[in-house]
Amino acid sequence: MASQILVIVSFLAISCSLAAAGIEPGPLQDFCVADPTSSVSAPTNIFFCDYGLACLDPKLVKPDNFFSGGFHVPGNTSNPSGSSVTSASVAQIPGLNTLGLTLIRFDFAHGGLVTPHIHPRASEILTVLEGSLLVGFVSSSPENRLFSKVLEQGDVFVFPIGLAHFLSNAGNGTAAAIASLNSQNPGFIAIPSNIFGTNPPIGDDVLAKAYNVDKSIVEKLRAQFHS
Repeated sequence: MASQILVIVSFLAISCSLAAAGIEPGPLQDFCVADPTSSVSAPTNIFFCDYGLACLDPKLVKPDNFFSGGFHVPGNTSNPSGSSVTSASVAQIPGLNTLGLTLIRFDFAHGGLVTPHIHPRASEILTVLEGSLLVGFVSSSPENRLFSKVLEQGDVFVFPIGLAHFLSNAGNGTAAAIASLNSQNPGFIAIPSNIFGTNPPIGDDVLAKAYNVDKSIVEKLRAQFHS
């Protein structure tokens, strides 16, 4: 009996580790529409890892729980980055709960940029809707190899899970793209603010040594995120 329990516990630990690593387990039911009135996480797979939000009573589910409109409308790019991100996640479409999917629309003004960032729990596949985009991702150390390409309308590009990547308008007009991520909660780590916008701040000595710059440079960069 003890050995059987050990095997089961080990199997559960491996399964939960896979889920934490971005391999989200499949649901056991046709759908699990998120119940926004509940704060309880729903164990929706046979290994009982916390995954997703609590399910709405199936008798109360409606077609609109699987729908979101307005994705054809460009986002507001009147900001310093000149870009906008419009999400279709479980927050907008409760029927996405436990399905391991997130959809994003990007819009770019002339010169607009989505800053280098990381999705710790998802890979991303991008399709250009209009305009031209310079995109790229960087492999892990020690190679730190840049994979970059200019995309035109209809082109598709993939960003592997956990790797830093960016998107920039490479054309003379506006641009737009749509992306799908294979996680209900892919996460977003913007590298500049993740380093220089921490609260409390990372010490000047640490960042100056890490980037091999004077502390005054660190202070100027930090000021961009603590204004």
